[in-house]
Amino acid sequence: MTFDSDYEPWFEPPGWIIGPIWLVLYTMLAISFMMMLSKKEEISKSNLIIVLFIIQLIVNLMWPGVFNSAQYLTSFLMIIVMVIFTTIYAYVIFEPAKNASILVWPYIIWVSFAGIINFAYYLNAR
Repeated sequence: MTFDSDYEPWFEPPGWIIGPIWLVLYTMLAISFMMMLSKKEEISKSNLIIVLFIIQLIVNLMWPGVFNSAQYLTSFLMIIVMVIFTTIYAYVIFEPAKNASILVWPYIIWVSFAGIINFAYYLNAR
């Protein structure tokens, strides 16, 4: 079972908007990460934040390949993992770098929406 346009959910955004959205989200993530690094001395868990950020970035970069070639459940689970790591990342940086944390939330919302789209593909294909 793979993704097919026959199973496309009605609420999936048009393809032309996806690239610009990711550009904005990656820019916000980069700014958030730089803000966090600038306060590294104030943040007791800065090494954890760096590890979480790198893990979620790797998972995020792997996801398009999984989305386009793997089974629905696999890609849906990858999205869930991304959201979990990103949420932990945002939570960990929230106190000392509130503005950096705020910049992560649109990414969390978008990835959650992508998970819903993924799940809709799965349901439509059943």
